Amino acid sequence: MRRLRVAAAGPSPRLLAHAPHRLLFFVGAGNLLLAMAWWAGWLACARWMGGACHQPHPWAGWLHAFVMQYQMLPSFVFGFLLTVFPRWTGLPEFERWRYVPVGIGLLGGQLATLAGASGMRGGIAIGTVMTLAGWLAGMATLAPVLWRERGTTWHARACFAGLVLGLAGLACWAAHVLGAGALWAFASIKLGTFGLLLPVYFTVVHRMVPFFAGNVVPGYAPWRPLWLLGAFWALCLLHLALELVHAYLWLWVADLPLLALTAYALWRWWPRGPMPALLRVLFLALAWLPLTFALYAAQSVAYVVWGEHVLGRAPAHALFVGFFASMLVAMVTRVTQGHSGRALVLPPVALFAFVAIQAVALARIGAELVRDPMAWHAVVALGWIVALLPWVLRLGSIWLRPRIDGKPG
Repeated sequence: MRRLRVAAAGPSPRLLAHAPHRLLFFVGAGNLLLAMAWWAGWLACARWMGGACHQPHPWAGWLHAFVMQYQMLPSFVFGFLLTVFPRWTGLPEFERWRYVPVGIGLLGGQLATLAGASGMRGGIAIGTVMTLAGWLAGMATLAPVLWRERGTTWHARACFAGLVLGLAGLACWAAHVLGAGALWAFASIKLGTFGLLLPVYFTVVHRMVPFFAGNVVPGYAPWRPLWLLGAFWALCLLHLALELVHAYLWLWVADLPLLALTAYALWRWWPRGPMPALLRVLFLALAWLPLTFALYAAQSVAYVVWGEHVLGRAPAHALFVGFFASMLVAMVTRVTQGHSGRALVLPPVALFAFVAIQAVALARIGAELVRDPMAWHAVVALGWIVALLPWVLRLGSIWLRPRIDGKPG
């Protein structure tokens, strides 16, 4: 009877503050739709209306990278880490006053940034400051856990190290907004990819995906050696360093080992028997990692052989759309189902989002090879919204309601 009453309860925004994943995932979902709506609109305007399109400073393409790397995706990252850090370390869960400012900073920061991109004077600077404040609030909440825990949780420390590198990238962006040269924006974008998002994503995968598989696949032996995590981090930082000093002739030194390492990890992790759909999408998302580094390796080797930067931004978008977005759909669905008291199954709306985002990823990679790439870029940006809007609406309704099992959280 209690379960029926809870299931019938209407949505309430007050429930967002009951758990960090509720609030930050809700903010991330809103940021995702807003970011892609602005980007699709700007691309369509630039392609078909020419001079009528407002060109912000910093340039819209850099703003797109900043919004995605430091506002939209980090909303989900902070939501996940603020939820699991206490669980990983055996410490009490965070009080709501510790994580509500993170959500306010990231949501307000992106709103101000996009308003600035659309012409509001000072909006980008305000958005940068608010984003920085949200980041600092999140890091100030997570940091004490690392020295209060009795043991050493390397996954927590690795994720926090990624946030530190992300904070450095955010500082580089702030310097550029305040007048520093374009190299500061370039450094910010590279730090966001190879210092923040890719290492943090892989760290979470390294800990969680074998754990999930071990819970539902009979006979599965979880495999997550620390040498694998350390080697991946080292190679990511090597790629980052080579990019920052423009040593493009040597990128293959990092990219080829990353290809081999991610392919081997995928082979070792992939279950040999039947698995539920909710787990299968996690592994299909993970399969984008070796595909991504196959593209990066081809690009870096081609530069050595022919001196040409082939494939354009295809490797980066295989990473961002293929791996990051696919894993986002799979992982956020898994966390939401489990933390709302629901069965660990893949809902149809999540399956649609996952399949659609695969098409979006392939279209964005292919856009590097067509005659009219800007038109395809606009279509792909709109494709994000088509793919993820139903998923966001369903999950948003869950975050706004009590757990169906009546438990807190």
